[in-house]
Amino acid sequence: MQTRESVETQSVPLDPQQLQLAFAAFNDASEQLSGAYQGLQHQVAELTQELALANGELHKQLTAKENLSQQLSLLLNALPGGVVSLSAQERIEQINPAAIHMLGAPLLGMAWQQVQQKRLTSTGLVNEWYVKLQKTSGQRRIRIESSAADSAGRRILLINDITEAYAVQEQIRRNQRLTVMGEMAANLAHQLRTPLSTALIYANHLGSDALAPGERNKLAAKTIERLHHLEHLTKDMLRFVKGGINQLETVAISGLIAELQQVIEPQMKQHDLQFTVNDYSANEFLVTDRQALCGALINLLENAVQASPAGGRICFTTRMEKSNIVFSVRDNGPGIDSMLRERLFEPFFTTRSEGTGLGLAIARSVIQSMGGNIQINSLTGTGTEFVIHLPRCNGD
Repeated sequence: MQTRESVETQSVPLDPQQLQLAFAAFNDASEQLSGAYQGLQHQVAELTQELALANGELHKQLTAKENLSQQLSLLLNALPGGVVSLSAQERIEQINPAAIHMLGAPLLGMAWQQVQQKRLTSTGLVNEWYVKLQKTSGQRRIRIESSAADSAGRRILLINDITEAYAVQEQIRRNQRLTVMGEMAANLAHQLRTPLSTALIYANHLGSDALAPGERNKLAAKTIERLHHLEHLTKDMLRFVKGGINQLETVAISGLIAELQQVIEPQMKQHDLQFTVNDYSANEFLVTDRQALCGALINLLENAVQASPAGGRICFTTRMEKSNIVFSVRDNGPGIDSMLRERLFEPFFTTRSEGTGLGLAIARSVIQSMGGNIQINSLTGTGTEFVIHLPRCNGD
């Protein structure tokens, strides 16, 4: 009888054919694994080579970008004009030395609106500002142009110091005015001589004992009238010589219209004229010299009064047109001949015996000094329209 141990240790004989099949299967598997490993090694080698090429190309691109960045940095630092880069949140991301010199430091990270409020004041002209320098008592005049925002909302500001250029322009204007004054000297002497001589004659007659009280009063009234004419002529001359704008303030268009109506409506009633005001300015404001602008508009309105027949109509209109405020003075008078239109703004040119010939010249000088323009639309027999375009306010 066999024991339990002898049964467990007894080996089962293996079939040679099965062994041969097993070895064959093992060899096949080994060859497949070897082939797969070699293929994997080849792929790894190819990927390594591609990665090396890609890294080399990236390194070239990075080097090129670094070189370009250095060149741009050198260019920005060398530019005489200021360059400010604003983020989508309107904060200063980058700024060159020229901009720092003009606006002062520190600036990086500041909100552009804060810079405007603390370091800039309006000149009354679009995109032009005064900079209050911290280290000096003077003011610099700069012009700021803005690029369009990119897809991320960022934009670039270009800043130029125009202080010297503006001073040269002012000197040129001053010289031009002096030249015109020289040419006008003879006309001015004649303009002053005639009413002054008349006033002196009236004044001499006032001293006559033979005058009746009624005649004396008439002569006194005529003397006063001539003296008022002299005063008006002198004021116009001073306004023309002075030119330009003085004190800037924020002016509500509605308030300006009310001031004009108060001055001009009595003249309208005196000449039996219908006066219409159309205000489409949408409660806008204007940074300007109130007194100078009001005087220019009154000159245009008074010119319309003088040109209109009794019972005529004068219309004053304000409206918005893009970044401009437009003022229009239109009458239904006889119109202005094309030959005369070319001379209307010449100093001392007038078609009226009592006119000084300076009103329209003053108006154009004031409007141009504010960065605006004035034009005439007129047809003989249909009336005349004076149109003024003024920049609404400063942009950045």
